[in-house]
Parts: sequence; structure tokens; C-alpha cells
Amino acid sequence: MNKQSILFFLADILLIILSFFFFIWIKPASLRIYLPEYYPLFVELLIAWIPISITAGKYAFKKKVSLNDFLFPVFSSTLIILGLVAVFIYFFQYFFLSRLIVFGTILLSAFFELNLFSLYYYYRKLNRQSDFLEIVEESFVSTREAETLSNTISSTKGKPEETKFPLSYYKDFIIKETNQEVYDFISENIDPARNHTLTLATTTSFNIDVLHSDYYRNIINLYEINDIKRVNRFFEAVNHKLPVGGIYINCVKTNEIKKQRIFKKLPPVLSHIYYFFYFIFRRVFPKLPFTKKLYYFMTNGFDRALSKAETFGRLYSCGYEVIAEYQTNQLLFFVARKTKPPEFDYNPTYGPLISLKRVGKNGRIIHVYKLRTMFPYAEYLQEYVYKKNALQEGGKFKDDFRISTAGRIFRKFWLDELPMIFNLLKGDLKLVGVRPLSRHYFNLYSKELQELRSKHRPGLIPPFYADMPSTLDEIMASEMNYLNAYEKHPFMTDWKYFWKAVYNIVVRRERSK
Repeated sequence: MNKQSILFFLADILLIILSFFFFIWIKPASLRIYLPEYYPLFVELLIAWIPISITAGKYAFKKKVSLNDFLFPVFSSTLIILGLVAVFIYFFQYFFLSRLIVFGTILLSAFFELNLFSLYYYYRKLNRQSDFLEIVEESFVSTREAETLSNTISSTKGKPEETKFPLSYYKDFIIKETNQEVYDFISENIDPARNHTLTLATTTSFNIDVLHSDYYRNIINLYEINDIKRVNRFFEAVNHKLPVGGIYINCVKTNEIKKQRIFKKLPPVLSHIYYFFYFIFRRVFPKLPFTKKLYYFMTNGFDRALSKAETFGRLYSCGYEVIAEYQTNQLLFFVARKTKPPEFDYNPTYGPLISLKRVGKNGRIIHVYKLRTMFPYAEYLQEYVYKKNALQEGGKFKDDFRISTAGRIFRKFWLDELPMIFNLLKGDLKLVGVRPLSRHYFNLYSKELQELRSKHRPGLIPPFYADMPSTLDEIMASEMNYLNAYEKHPFMTDWKYFWKAVYNIVVRRERSK
């Protein structure tokens, strides 16, 4: 064991000792009673704790790269210890032992270990962060040479002198950092005739800001965006440096990839337990106001959890369209084309309660409140999903990857629509009426129906549940029939549609997919 491993070994022993004394102290009796009784058993626990921890690789650091490499040994060794202690108590009939002291000591120690190793991982990642600008001419140039080149470009009046940087100059560098398949994928999506390609590996927008605007036609970043503290700020910086039609290529380690890796690396029971805690810390903590600051204090913004939907949604909000994607080597590479300037969404819907822009009466945009069923920034991907997937029965997108696992459960039982009662009380919605639509969906409707819709408030219970249409044309016909009837007999129409919808939902158990 090297010096670093020894320090963590000593820290680990100290943590378990402190945990033991903590639970001895909180028991409603004096140390004089509990300490002599539990001290020999604690020594036996410590004797078992050390070899199991070493065998699990808890104190080894040389081959550990990702956060999972640090946390897997803690989880595995803790579960082994818990199992051994449970077997010991059962076979030796030590049922008089306090479960709080025994299992509390183990679990609190594991909690401290997880935090200690997480902090070390992010501290090491921060110190080893290599934010550098890689520009290749005949071979790779140094950071100082790249800075000199950027200053020369910035100081040039008018358009700088055109020094060609075709993709082929970066071939060795890209293959070295990734593999041949990634280079082939990139070359398929960059026109060889379009030079002025820049390849870099950075997580800071500063290395983008120093570049000359509209000089490069293609910008490739080989550093995964999970380690970029302000992802949108980085995307916006690249957007400002590219002309319309310019290509931006980067990569991300998505939640889906990380989940597959966890379930592939660990046995079934252990993988589910580990993924539960991983999900709570990496997916839930960053979205709750009272845990968000703690999460970012511990991680410093590194190794953030990003889904494919959130990544692509951020790109679309920053003025790109995704034209190609390729997964390899535990990373998802994407090719994005600049289509417009960024939208600068300073208040994105990120928490569990979201506010969605919908078309209300007189074409006014209203904010409809719902529980989140999609990944953050998914609202920017409606056009993308519409182009990729056909509409299924009920007018929803088929195989919509934007919907989370929890979101599918919420939708099945209409839990996501409970906050819309607030819109009902505000007067934005009425009880029965056409479904409040996004601008994209609204534009899919005929002009006649758009005009008729704009005359009335949307509703909480749409005519969809009364007629149960399958196709978009049938949905439009259903809404047209409802609105025409409503204009003639408002109360009786809503009364009729309400009870028909209740019957279909409660008795026939119809669902909107």
C-alpha cells in the first residue's frame, strides 16, 4: 500500500470507531454499561472489516478512474459485512445485541466512506482537470502556441488570413483520444472540402471565447460534456463562433449508458441496490432545492448526470439541430448543426414541478403546471421527435425517449396532471375542454380548428376521453365536434362529455398512452 492508501485506511478505521462511539453515546444508558459489553464484539467487527475492505479494493487507487470505481468497493464490502454480522447474530443466538448499535455502526461508517471517497474523487478530478486547447498544424501545438494563434486571429482586421485546418490534420489525435470508429463517424459528417476545422479537448468556455467568430466551420470537442460546469454557456459560446450551418461535435456519457454499465458490472441484487443510491444522489439531489447546494458542493459540477433527452434538448435550446449520433466506448457522440442564435432560457424547467407553455384562449400563452414526466429540456425536442417517430394512437409520439421511467408511472395514473387543478382555480382552464397544446402541436392542426380553439379556454378533461380517437385526424374531428356543440349548448355539452369521459376512464379503463 502506498502513502495515499495508508491515509485512507487510517481514515476509514477512524470513521468506524467514531460511528461506534456515536451509537454507544446515543443509547439511553451510560458508556459504563454499554462499552464493556460491546467492545470485544467491536474488535471482532474491526478484524473482519479490514481484510474484507482490502479484498474489495477499497484502498486501491491506481486503476480507479470513474466515481463508480471508488464507490463499488464501499457498497460491496458493506453488504458483505452486513451479511456476515446477520449470520453471526442468527447462528450464535446474539439476539440481545442492539440492532441500532451493530447495524447503525456499519451503515453510518459506509455513509461516511461514500462521502469521503466522493469528495476525494472530485478533488482529484479538479486538480487533474486538463483544460487545454489542442490545435494541430503539422503536429499538435502547445497551449501557448494555440493562445498566440488565437491572439493573432483576434487582432487581425477584417477576416483573418485563412490557414487551413482540415479534419485529416487531427486524425492521429482523434484516434488516440477515442478510436478509429469515432474518427470514421466524424469524417462522415464533415465535408472534407470545408476546412477551418478545430479540434480541442476542454471543459471551459474560455477556450472557445478566445477564438475568432465565423472563422471555423467545424468545432470538435473530445471532452465529455458531463464535466462542463455550465453546459448551456459552453454550447452558446460554440454557437457564437460558428456560422449558420456550422457543425459542432461533442460527446456525453448518458444516464442510460451509466445504468447499463452498473447492471453489467455488478450481480443482480447488488446492482439494484447500488443503482437505487446512485439514482437518489445523482438524479434526485441535483433537482431538489434543499439538496442541490449540497450536491454541487460535493461534486463541484463534475460528472453530472445527463440523459440523452436533456443533452439534445439543451442543444436545441442553444440554437442547434442534431443530425447524427453514434455510441461507442461508453460515450454517445453527437453531430449538431447551428440553425439560429441561442434562446437563452434562464429559467429552464428542471425540478419535479414544471411549468409548460401552452396555447390558451385568444392565442395567449399560458403556463400549465404538471409533475415532471420527461427529462429536463425535453420540451425543446418536439420537432426532433416528430421527425424521427410517427404519432401513435392517441396522438402521442411513438417510442418517446424523452419520458422517464417515473414519468410513465405518473402518466398511467394521471398523477402528473394533479397540479393542473391550480390552473383550473386560476381560470386558465375549465373542467371540460380541448387539451392545452404546445405551440408545435397547435401548428399541426388545421387553420379552421386553430381559430375555433382560440375562442375558448382549454380544459382539464378533454373530449379525447369521451370519443377515444386514434389518429391525429380523428383527434381534430373530435375536438371540432365538441367545440361546435359547445358553442350551441355550453353547459349541456360539458355535462355530457364529462360523464362520458368518466365512464370511459373508470368503467372501460381507457388510457391516454
